[in-house]
Parts: sequence; C-alpha cells; structure tokens
Amino acid sequence: MECFTCRGNDLIDTLPPREVVVADDHWRVAHAFDTALPGWLVLVPRRHVVAVADLSDDEAAGLGFWQVRLSRALRAVTGCVKSYVVQFAEQEGFAHVHFHVVPRLADLPGDRRGPRIFGYLGAPAQERVDETRRDELAVALRAHL
Repeated sequence: MECFTCRGNDLIDTLPPREVVVADDHWRVAHAFDTALPGWLVLVPRRHVVAVADLSDDEAAGLGFWQVRLSRALRAVTGCVKSYVVQFAEQEGFAHVHFHVVPRLADLPGDRRGPRIFGYLGAPAQERVDETRRDELAVALRAHL
C-alpha cells in the first residue's frame, strides 16, 4: 500500500502552506486535512519510519524540539491553554510515524477533552477546516516559529 505521508514528503517543494507549515531535514509539519478543529497539526518524519524506536538520533532530537516549538506557536496563534501530543500510526494507509499536536482550547467541551479530542478528526467534509483557513493558520504559525 502506498504511504500517504511519503507521497507528501516527495512533493514537499510543491505543497501549499497547509501541508508544509514548517520543515527541516528530518521533519515536516502539516495541518490535518480532515479535522473540524483549527490548528490540529501533524508532525511527520521526512523518511519512511513506522515505529518510534526506529527514529534516528537526529530525528529523535528534533522530535522534542518541534513538539515544544509547535505547542508554543499554537498557544500564540489559537490561544489554547495547552496542547495534546499523541502518536498511534495504526490507521490503514497511515502507518508512517506521525505525531498529532492538537490545541486544547479553554472552552473545549468536556466530552471532547483527552482522547475524545479525536472526535474532531475524520470530520464530515462540511465540518472540516477549509483549505483557505488551514493555509492562513499555517502562515500565522510560521511567523511564531
């Protein structure tokens, strides 16, 4: 099966801001495409890897750096009180290691806190953050990185 993340990494020079919020030699950050929550970011390694234990030392060092930097940028742009960082990489077609960095807003309903935040992912098309808004968020986040 083709890897969705690797396909994006292969096209990095042609991707819109929402698909490359920021990137370095080891990591790329994209705004999630199927979320109803503005600012839901996905941190992906630039090379194909399917287990956290298989990250190189350089990738591992960058992981902590980006998780903190992205959380700070999300706080500045969205006003979130904290961010959730989650990694599963189990869904069919998405086994490539990736970390969800999700803004937890102060007014987030109680039934969407913690792991229930995933209720915002896989949203119906009409509820998703549209491409224009994702691009705007990407540009605003970049300014804080």
